[in-house]
Amino acid sequence: MNPIQLKSADSCKWDCVSLGEVMLRLDPGEERIHTTRHFRAWEGGGEYNVARGLRRCFGLRTAIITALARNPIGNLIEDLMLQGGVDTSLVRWVPYDGIGRTVRNGLNFTERGFGVRPAVGCSDRGNTAIANSHPGNFDWQNIFSVHGSRWLHTGGIFAGLSTSSASVALAAIQAARSAGTVVSYDLNYRESLWKGIGGKSKAQVVNRELVSAVDVLFGNEEDFSATLGVEIEGVGEDFTNLPVASYEAMLRRVAELYPNLKLIATTLRTAHSATNNDWGAIALYEGKPLHVAQRPLEILDRVGGGDSFASGLIYGLLTGKDAEWALRCGAAHGALAMTTPGDTSTATLSEVEAVMRGGSARISR
Repeated sequence: MNPIQLKSADSCKWDCVSLGEVMLRLDPGEERIHTTRHFRAWEGGGEYNVARGLRRCFGLRTAIITALARNPIGNLIEDLMLQGGVDTSLVRWVPYDGIGRTVRNGLNFTERGFGVRPAVGCSDRGNTAIANSHPGNFDWQNIFSVHGSRWLHTGGIFAGLSTSSASVALAAIQAARSAGTVVSYDLNYRESLWKGIGGKSKAQVVNRELVSAVDVLFGNEEDFSATLGVEIEGVGEDFTNLPVASYEAMLRRVAELYPNLKLIATTLRTAHSATNNDWGAIALYEGKPLHVAQRPLEILDRVGGGDSFASGLIYGLLTGKDAEWALRCGAAHGALAMTTPGDTSTATLSEVEAVMRGGSARISR
């Protein structure tokens, strides 16, 4: 595994751009989706959440490559993104036909879960503007070679949106790599996304091609198995309470299969209940395993924890910190993100650094 080489900040307009769908999340709070009469609106999406975390918590320059239908829902999503500070100049606006026959914006209903009741998600995101996009809809040369970005982040959620999404992701990855941009990819396997376009076997075909073209890979143990077909001796389909040695073996096996990867990272999660988890992280960088031990974590809203882990780790690398510091930053940021509602982090850098130091939860005043 070779070290990560980053372009200089002054040579690029952005520190990171993300490619993916941004949906309107409708959150019933402490109630259930099927019984509530009130929803709170957030913006969110696996790839977007990383860009927002890098901008809002860590102060870096980020943008989102996506598409929206031009209607009031699209305008609301844009307004939410602007509040998050993410540059929306790369958003492709698509004319709306009035009722969504040809294009629409994605909705995501998510309830948080509590105790023995797990979190529940119900997506309504078929035929969306970004799912209908094709590689030629975006000026990759202008984004990566003219303006420039030090980092590109995308992932398996976007790749599984439609039969054309993976080709868009590949075009972006190839253009970014040609321009010297570091590329990260989060496997983020969702069975519901793939079952209508070929299922797990198609997910493996698509993800293997994309992973072979990137520099940094995020995932969890189930992602590595479902999307890459990686199996470790003695580990079946039950990934509950795996020892750290099994995670390390899995990362090493992925590194063997994909020698292009410079860093592979995963969160470690033991779910005692929906609201009480043990949380940590492990990574492989330059052939060396790095480990953040699991600690008990009380969760308010688990959605976006993995995305905030990714943004914290990327922040560390973009600012010249070593890989161990970056991994600890990612674990701390992911933990904090799950203590507040919504997909995206509301943490501050000082709060992340306090968690990294092992700070207490005593009142701050």
